[in-house]
Formats: sequence, structure tokens, C-alpha cells
Amino acid sequence: MTTTVTPPETAPAKAPKPPRRPKSARAGGTLHGGPIAYAILIVFTIVSLFPLVWTAIAASRDNQRLAQNPPPFWFGSNLFKNLEIAWKDANLGEAFLNTTIVAGISAATIVVLSTIAGFAFAKLRFKGRNALMLIVIGTMMVPPQLSIIPLYMMVAKLDWSDQLQAVIFPSLVSAFGVFFMRQYLLQALPDEVIEAARVDGASSWRVVWHVVFPAARPAMAVLGMLMFVQTWNDFLWPFLVLTQTGSPTVQVAVAGLGRGYTPDQSLIMAGALLGTLPLLLVFTIFGKQIVGGIMQGAVKG
Repeated sequence: MTTTVTPPETAPAKAPKPPRRPKSARAGGTLHGGPIAYAILIVFTIVSLFPLVWTAIAASRDNQRLAQNPPPFWFGSNLFKNLEIAWKDANLGEAFLNTTIVAGISAATIVVLSTIAGFAFAKLRFKGRNALMLIVIGTMMVPPQLSIIPLYMMVAKLDWSDQLQAVIFPSLVSAFGVFFMRQYLLQALPDEVIEAARVDGASSWRVVWHVVFPAARPAMAVLGMLMFVQTWNDFLWPFLVLTQTGSPTVQVAVAGLGRGYTPDQSLIMAGALLGTLPLLLVFTIFGKQIVGGIMQGAVKG
């Protein structure tokens, strides 16, 4: 009689555990910077805020105190008084309205046209596409001061002098905006999505409205903010064409403050502070949405 001996059962080998990732690198974790990173951020924040703080300090003093050496480094008691005088002397209420109209129309038009042109250069195939794109980029290298004389002659022939359309129409197109949107749509808009829309029978304009605009929304928000700030701060061209009617933009109105044998620097600083506050308010309200849109677009891309 033979007996069979069964070998003892052996436990299955355990798979090696994957290396543990640090807590800050896990999905959903928060990255924490060290003390050096915080110190660098604090220094950059102070340097960035110093011009605005100094403007507010200068606006709160009088002209005599600003002329002394060393200059003041803390707030005085004339801030609201100087702000009220600057508001009335420069007629900033009407100037704010004019600048809001000019900057709003220009920024909205630039965003729409740049998105459409950027989509064409990024995704459509047509003859001369690269050559036209090079021409668009080349216009960015031409100083805008070179076009002032022919542009002024054109505005004069159209009888647009001292009217807001003289400031609005030259700023409706931006070569930078076209280049910016083209670069964004090259990565953020897959060709498969466009092909699927065309298979479903969508026309080109329907593709732009239902596919391109939603995909480009984060970049459109950033471009709109940049163009609004640029148009709001524009000085040279509005100064040349809006000088007779008494309805200038904010920067032109602020330039007229403190005139006299001895310019009142405190009033000039008060006007500059008033002209900056709307931009700070706009960025405070929409800055979080813009940054969130950029991050959302980056994750989807």
C-alpha cells in the first residue's frame, strides 16, 4: 500500500507595494512651499504694490509736503479732499463713461474677431495661410507711432475728430489677439471635435459658435482683460483726437490736472489713483474666474 504525501500549501507571494508618494504629491493634495518661497513671494508682492501705495500716499498730502526731502512715506489727511477736487476739475465722471464705452467695445470686438481669425489660422487649410500669419506677426513689430499721421489724416477726412469713434475704430483689431488665440486653439481644440461637428452637418459658423467659442472661453477671458486694460490706459491717440469737445478719456482728463506755473502733484496723483481704481475693481471681481478658467482649460487640454 502506497501513500502519497502532499506538499504543504505555500502562501502566494505578495506583490511589492508601490512606493508611497509624499502627501503633497497625491491627487487632490496641496503643495506647500518652504520659507524661501514665501519670502520671495512677499518681496515680489511688496515691490508690486509699492507704486500703488506711493500714489495713494502722495494723493493724501499737499504739494508743499511732496516737494520736501525726504518725501513722506505715510498717509496724510488730504486724501478725500484731493480726490474730490480731482474728480470735479477733470470731470472724471464723464471721462469714466467715455473710457468704459471705448474699452468695452474695443475689448469685446477684439476678442470675437481674434477668436474667429485664430481658429482659421489654427485649424483651417487654405492657400497662403502661413504667409498671412507671418504678415500678421510682422505688424506687431511696427511701432504704433509710425501710423499716427496717416491715421489722423484718415480720421480728419471722415470728419470723426473729437468723437469717440475716432478712438474706437482703430482699436477693433489686434495682431497680438489673433496670434494669442491661434496658439491657444492649436492645443485646446482637437481636430476630431471639429470633424465630428462637420459630420453632424454643422456649418462653419455653427462650428465657431458651438465648438470654438466654448473651447476658447478661458483664453477669451484673458484676452478680453488684457485688451480692456490696454485700451483703458491708452493716452497718445486719444490725446490727439479728443482735445476740443471736453469729453476725453480718463488718461487724457488726468493729464489736464494740476496745470499751472507750479503743477500740483498731489492732485495729479489723486487723479491717477481714481483712474486706477476701476481696473483694480474689475480684476478683483473677475480675476478668480479668469484664473479658474485658465486652469480648467489647461486640465482639459
